[in-house]
Amino acid sequence: MVKSVTHIRVRYAEVDQMGFLHHGNYAAYYEVGRGEMIREAGYPYSEMEKDGIVMPVVKMSAKFLRPALYEDNIRVETTLKELLDIPFVTFHHKLFNEKNELIHTSEITLTFFDPKIQKRVAMPKRLRDILEKSFK
Repeated sequence: MVKSVTHIRVRYAEVDQMGFLHHGNYAAYYEVGRGEMIREAGYPYSEMEKDGIVMPVVKMSAKFLRPALYEDNIRVETTLKELLDIPFVTFHHKLFNEKNELIHTSEITLTFFDPKIQKRVAMPKRLRDILEKSFK
């Protein structure tokens, strides 16, 4: 299992009239968590893209438990629980507020895609090698 923790402060531009983080902005928080996890592992998205691979989202589920509020410092916990031999990867996200209350959960499945040939491809060997070390 691979786990990463990132903190994001809820900004004014991200909230609705109630001061709640707008539901449409949670996906950006997931992206920050995934991006930081991959960067911490040693293979940032920017390098993966230079290597010709992108990771489009193919499935997303979310559960809203409590609102994230303007100026809250949100802890985003991103976990990769399994490494499969298929061209999909599922990240699990938990968001906590400053009181350490679980406020949101999600699962995001992405695939590996080569835009030049317009086809799904296997996980890049470099990324697989890095992640496999965490699963041993």
